[in-house]
Amino acid sequence: MQLKATQLDGAKLAIINNRFEGVARKMANTLLRTGRSGVLNRARDFSCCIVTAGCDLLAAAESLPIHVLSGPDLMARTMLDFHPDLREGDAFLHNSPYHGCSHAADHTLLVPVFDENGVHRFTVLAKAHQADIGNSVPTTYHGAARDVYEEGALIFPAVQVERDFKPIDDFVRMCRMRIRVPDQWWGDFLAMAGAARIGERELQALGRELGWDTLAQFATQWLDYSETLADAAIRKLPSGKTQASSTHDPFPGTPEDGVTITSKVQVFADEGRVEIDLTDNPDCLPSGLNLSEACSRTAALIGVFNSIDPNVPKNAGSFRRIDIKLRENCVAGIPLHPTSCSVATTNIADRVANATQRAFAELGEGVGMAEVGAVIPPAAGVVSGIDPRSGARFINQMFLGFTGGAASAATDGWLTAAHVGNAGLCYQDSIELAELYQPITVRERRLLQDTEGAGRRRGAPAIRVEFGPTEAPFEIGYVSDGNLNGPRGARGGGTGGISQQFRRQRDGTLEPLPACAMVTVAPGETIVSVSCGGGGYGPPQQREPARVAHDVAERWISAERARTVYGAKL
Repeated sequence: MQLKATQLDGAKLAIINNRFEGVARKMANTLLRTGRSGVLNRARDFSCCIVTAGCDLLAAAESLPIHVLSGPDLMARTMLDFHPDLREGDAFLHNSPYHGCSHAADHTLLVPVFDENGVHRFTVLAKAHQADIGNSVPTTYHGAARDVYEEGALIFPAVQVERDFKPIDDFVRMCRMRIRVPDQWWGDFLAMAGAARIGERELQALGRELGWDTLAQFATQWLDYSETLADAAIRKLPSGKTQASSTHDPFPGTPEDGVTITSKVQVFADEGRVEIDLTDNPDCLPSGLNLSEACSRTAALIGVFNSIDPNVPKNAGSFRRIDIKLRENCVAGIPLHPTSCSVATTNIADRVANATQRAFAELGEGVGMAEVGAVIPPAAGVVSGIDPRSGARFINQMFLGFTGGAASAATDGWLTAAHVGNAGLCYQDSIELAELYQPITVRERRLLQDTEGAGRRRGAPAIRVEFGPTEAPFEIGYVSDGNLNGPRGARGGGTGGISQQFRRQRDGTLEPLPACAMVTVAPGETIVSVSCGGGGYGPPQQREPARVAHDVAERWISAERARTVYGAKL
């Protein structure tokens, strides 16, 4: 019989927190090493986390922010609502944007964890972006989809897929009939299952070692402590009410001038509380750009956490100090079925986070961030076709190059941030491995000079990638925002370089391509992809001469730009 847990001191709290984070890391390491698709085993586009039996996010380790800040809690509640009689050995597949998932491409496996007496103690989640989910076109980002039916993805709202630790064959047959690369998908599913079961095993071992009551006491105290840290961080901010807007380029199904997202921020420093209001935004669109509720909440949270002390834990405790206002049928709110949310994790979500952190910057010097560059350029698109080397179908999202890092008050833009919801946690592809696993040739990958958002702290420069097929055509699907509305700076900082995309024809001429498209590329042709840079923070004339000289030496900026924009005397 276990003794009732007593109050844990700070050292024990830190140690047990590291144990929980270690479990999440073991899950992630399993996914990285066993995932079959390149989007998992090379790009690391996945996340693993632990929620309490009460559906509070407890530990997420190095997960992608857009995957886990909000969503695991909503998905776990859906699992409990739909399956109140949980048993050990159960597992549930969830990718429904109407029931808490980010978007349909993020297959999430939920496994409830039980103690020796059959009491549900925690739930582990393994979320993995899929190379193919059965969409009507071969991409996981169907930006032009007018609704979920045109999108075409298989939707699983917390559907039971394992019983007594064994896969349910009906679900497997369904997926194999619809998904274009069934063996690749099955390998990825097994990787997710392995990651989740390792998390289950490790938590059960931890419960036996420390006692389940001790783990429950830890969860209560850790979330309370996290709330205390968030409260203290917010009290350091200037009180006030402000707002900022960020405009997404026009896409199919949007107004001609694009989609402007407004984030209204109010800081109640004396109360240690922040309010983010997203209700004053357009209704849902006949497009795949609409946000799921999980992504609406998460994007706002990202903007907040990018603007306060980075040492505040990101969990359900710190979330208590942040109020987010959403409304139904809003492009950045709560979508209603059959609204398509195919691209929910990136484009509009980025505009929400960017507007939020820029709004914080308006409160005072040293607060907030500039805008991270928009996505998804062709170099990060989904490539598919028939591999002439094997005659087999292939499909994979590539990560050949996108930078986008925004400047903050203290630091220059992170070169491999990718986008604001990614936070630099996905890996950029090795050219050699990209060419080995797909029938493509990469002709160029280089940073573009003078494309950083200038500032006292500068944004990351843009990157240019040129690639094409080897012996057979391929299709590339992408949703490239930022062609017109580049990443804006904050507090006098400059705008980062815009994105562009072209097809280089056999005669060498460049044909401009639409921002949102599925493009067939023939042998002898290439795709030229330019991703956004990042916005700058503060007036560029205040940048230290040594930093300017370093950027010139690295050829990130030209001597002319150093003189005319930064006021340097070289």
